[in-house]
Amino acid sequence: LVTKTSEVSHRCSLLCLGRLNFHRQAVGEKVRLSHGGRLAEKTENTFKNGLVFSNRPVRVQERIRLRVERDSINWQGALRVGFTTVPPSSRSLPLPCLAIPNLTDKPGHWAVPVNESYCQAGSELEFWVSHGGSIYVAVSNRQHKWLTGVDLSQPLWAMIDIYGKTRSILLQGSKKTKLLCTRRSCPAPEPLISPDSYSHFGSVPDVSDFRPDDCMSCLDMEIPADNVCVVCMVKEARITLPCGHRCLCKHCDSRVCQEFGTCPLCRHKIRAPSVKERRFIDV
Repeated sequence: LVTKTSEVSHRCSLLCLGRLNFHRQAVGEKVRLSHGGRLAEKTENTFKNGLVFSNRPVRVQERIRLRVERDSINWQGALRVGFTTVPPSSRSLPLPCLAIPNLTDKPGHWAVPVNESYCQAGSELEFWVSHGGSIYVAVSNRQHKWLTGVDLSQPLWAMIDIYGKTRSILLQGSKKTKLLCTRRSCPAPEPLISPDSYSHFGSVPDVSDFRPDDCMSCLDMEIPADNVCVVCMVKEARITLPCGHRCLCKHCDSRVCQEFGTCPLCRHKIRAPSVKERRFIDV
């Protein structure tokens, strides 16, 4: 089998896992692909609409390597990574605007938020699913087990949400290590020189009209799983919506109201409180 990149041709060996890039059709509304489908970049300064998927099913213990190329100061929260049994080619467009909870609320989807301190421009990370059906994320040779229960009985595609402050990511390939050998995805072109090396793709939007608290999440805190904000997944849920769901932190409530206008859990319509009317209850 002979495969080609933009500059390099090679003949695959028996140890090749196959070419790995982002699926070209199943792409979020605000994402543009380039560099042979390996670079995924937000086209607007937004925290959402950044879903991408792998072009092929990935194997158990196949470590997928990513590099964050650009980030933004206007948002907080960062990448969400995971897996799905739903083929990207069977998805209807436009894709949901968020992996969590829009996709993870549906069968066949598993995703975890990556700490934003691991997702600064230049950061590299790996994620994979284990033989036990657990999602692991590794940064700087430290691995973290984040979620269990992934269904291994069906093919799995990698699922990545370029969320929050993350602006663009570079897919650097994958590898699967066995006792006597290491299998790798097809060789990729040389990595980008720096985050500025593709600045011609689009200028950074004007940030003068953003407030310091314009964000969709905050730094990691030890919060019980049943009392965490369903949007940022890291801050304590202290806001009760008119429908009765206590599911948002203070930092996320205004954004959810402005961007969506519905409860993230039941889709009950909500709106921002006026001076004389308080619709949200801060518990």
